[in-house]
Amino acid sequence: MRPKILVILTNLGGPDSLGAVRPFLFNLFYDRAILRLPNPFRFLLAVFISLKRSKKSKRIYSLMGGRSPILKNTLEQARALKKSLEKDFEVLVVPAMRYWRPRAKDVLEVLGGFNPSRVVLLPLYPQFSTTTTLSSIEEWKKVAPQWQEKTVTRCCYFNDPDFIGAHQKLISPILEEAIKHGVPRILFSAHGLPKKIVDDGDPYQGQVEATVTSIMKNFKNTDYAICYQSRVGSLEWIGPSIDEELKRAAKHNRAVVVVPVSFVSEHSETLVELDIDYAKKAKEWGVPFYGRVPALGDNPLYIKCLEKSVRLLIEGGSILGLDCLGRSCLLTREGCCWRG
Repeated sequence: MRPKILVILTNLGGPDSLGAVRPFLFNLFYDRAILRLPNPFRFLLAVFISLKRSKKSKRIYSLMGGRSPILKNTLEQARALKKSLEKDFEVLVVPAMRYWRPRAKDVLEVLGGFNPSRVVLLPLYPQFSTTTTLSSIEEWKKVAPQWQEKTVTRCCYFNDPDFIGAHQKLISPILEEAIKHGVPRILFSAHGLPKKIVDDGDPYQGQVEATVTSIMKNFKNTDYAICYQSRVGSLEWIGPSIDEELKRAAKHNRAVVVVPVSFVSEHSETLVELDIDYAKKAKEWGVPFYGRVPALGDNPLYIKCLEKSVRLLIEGGSILGLDCLGRSCLLTREGCCWRG
């Protein structure tokens, strides 16, 4: 008899209509992992920011047909992962978005009579951050306390060979095109974080850097840089920004290959920020070539990385030696080993 398992793919989520933009933004900024303020200040600030940013955000989502494609992408990843697992498991793979439907509580409503022996909480965030993976873990604990004894989690896979290989495979053809336009520079763009969060011990930036180091083993003697995008607010953020790196590439007359290294799904940060806004800026600033590498999506190597994660967690209940910033990382039923 095949073991019965539930795999929950956790992701950011995005509005499914223009009318959902403002409540999506409120949910995002009301998360205490994002705005580290006590109530009522966090509530009031989330109301203010979501109101202030809704017009600009609606313009962004209107460029994508009035909705985020992230749920569609995640469902495609879920189908591919289910197919790779179902010969050995009776498996249900479902998304749980953090800030819009379907959320963690919605997972419980679609289970019906499906009663798994093990629940795998699998983040679609390759690099661990308190603002992403840990926030999703905490929400699942809150809405499904009765499932915690069954739940196992993989906190990160920033250095997984198949995850790295998927990036390398997608970079190669864009890099070959860039070479036709001069000396190339690969820009690895990740979602930014306030510097204070990293200074407080969040391992995200270090894991992004480790991912890039591994990817570049296939592209020796190729110029590259790490940069960050999507800054919000007045706090100091980790850098350099992608704006700074594009200007530097223009100054050096470098053809640019942009890799969304922390995004595994296409959404506003890739389809609008990278493909439209920064492509336009690169042209204005004189970058001789601007090519953007696709997000991993349901790339077979990436799905293999996710499949391997599930199998390791189901078979052992923990993963040892993930080398999380040089530390041994033990993942147990209690979740990620990160302690801050």
